[in-house]
Amino acid sequence: MTDNNRVVVLLSGSGTTLQAILDQQSQYSYEVVGVLSNRPDAFGLERAGKAGVESLSLDHKLYPSRELFDLELMKHIDAYKPDLVVLAGYMRILSSAFVEHYQGKLINIHPSLLPKHKGLNTYQSALDAGDSEHGTSVHFVTEELDSGSVVMQAALEITPSDTAQTLEQRVKVMEHHLYPKAIDWIVSGRIALQDDVISLDKKPLGPQGYRIPETSIVTEK
Repeated sequence: MTDNNRVVVLLSGSGTTLQAILDQQSQYSYEVVGVLSNRPDAFGLERAGKAGVESLSLDHKLYPSRELFDLELMKHIDAYKPDLVVLAGYMRILSSAFVEHYQGKLINIHPSLLPKHKGLNTYQSALDAGDSEHGTSVHFVTEELDSGSVVMQAALEITPSDTAQTLEQRVKVMEHHLYPKAIDWIVSGRIALQDDVISLDKKPLGPQGYRIPETSIVTEK
């Protein structure tokens, strides 16, 4: 293990992405030290408990503003002294203060090959656009939606029989292998961010980060 491997995960729902991160933790150098949710009924909190990871829920409905909620959330996150904060199905718009506080230490995974198809409904958007491929991107979080520096991407070919639902299922499989790998590469120091430029092993990458083909994502490390 490295000395900079402490990870806090934020989620709002069932926690399938968290489960993938926890299941692969033994293969990598990160350690999930805390899981927080804005929804007390999020099943992801139960997943954390079963894995022996500390968890906490803060109901955002009890706070008069987004800013006050985020300030309280930041206190609890900082208590874990995280080296990386990971959004895993966290369905809240983040305040400017929150994003600034964790600048360069806050990542998200988005179901598209950024900069294509930002926002919601990316699977249908890719089909409507007639794209030949679709995929997923891990990126650092900035105030602009889905616009931070891309760390890593994985892509698959869109088939004639694909629907938004089948495409989502196929991309989710890739996400559950891509995200743990990206987390590991960041906390281990292989991935670095400087002046919005991503480097892998001290070699600058292009604007779409490190690209992993569908055929190798499960086995490549």
